[in-house]
Amino acid sequence: MLAALVFAVAAIFIADTLTDYAVAVAIFHTAVMLVATRFLGVRAVAALAVACVVLTCLSFVLTPSGDYKIGLINTGISVVAIGVTAYLGLKLKGAEAQIHEARERITRIARLTTLGQLTASIAHEVSQPLAAIAASAGAGRRWLTQPQPNTEKALAAVDRITRDADRASEILDRVRRLARNEAPASSIFDLNAAVTEIIALSSSAAGASGAVINADLSESLPAAFADRVQVQQVVSNLLLNGIEAASAVPKLSPRLTVTTRLVQDRLTVAVADNGPGLSAEAAEHLYDAFWTTKTGGFGLGLTICRTIVEANGGRIWTEASPLGGARFAFDLPVAGDKP
Repeated sequence: MLAALVFAVAAIFIADTLTDYAVAVAIFHTAVMLVATRFLGVRAVAALAVACVVLTCLSFVLTPSGDYKIGLINTGISVVAIGVTAYLGLKLKGAEAQIHEARERITRIARLTTLGQLTASIAHEVSQPLAAIAASAGAGRRWLTQPQPNTEKALAAVDRITRDADRASEILDRVRRLARNEAPASSIFDLNAAVTEIIALSSSAAGASGAVINADLSESLPAAFADRVQVQQVVSNLLLNGIEAASAVPKLSPRLTVTTRLVQDRLTVAVADNGPGLSAEAAEHLYDAFWTTKTGGFGLGLTICRTIVEANGGRIWTEASPLGGARFAFDLPVAGDKP
């Protein structure tokens, strides 16, 4: 490109020198400058502009024929046009450089924001099985330090620790897949069995707050087709949210009901509590990232739940609970509807 521009400048110089003063061939240097600002750097454009101006003046001196005054005017106009074109071209390159720099900054900020969201997501998700591991470890220690150690219950606590550790590992793997925008590892599974397992795992959190979890699972449900671990994490999040909400009401025995139903060829899971319910503001921002009414909360739990449910071909919604609080429900495709 540089060679082509030099050739064009030389051709314009020769044509301007050999033609009459009245023919302002030098004005074509402006076209060369426009092309140069597109492909060359700032210093190269400035050097080329100086060269075009010098050659235009030299051509005026060497031109053998024509009206001298007209040639002087044409040369002045050409020099001004070259200078203005070079100036505007360099300003344009500066603006493009600023835009590129701004784009790079925005990209870096987006990466940092994504990293922050991912970190908060991991902390939010893994904190639940870690809390269960700590509770089981404490229970096992108490059973073993009694005057007559109860090895059977201590071993049960160890089994719970193992299950929760495996669950934490599965959560990390799922968060990694979400961060990579990978498709869920969908499979055919028994929805009621998966929900029952999570209710059992949540028993320690329910027991600590005095909450009672009732299971109302519809019999003879068709198999679900989704990512089993992800669905269980959604149920776990909704249960813990319900326990916290119901426990926040003084002088109230926390109660939750988990239901599964088949509604219009869709499997529906719902968690209802008898907490204080949702305000209008909470209902509006419920699924917004980093919005929370909890002290020390991340504001990511329901955002993650919605992401998981939608990634598995379902939807999640909120409504008033028949127990007096809030009811969170989501649906999933049945195995017969898989692609």
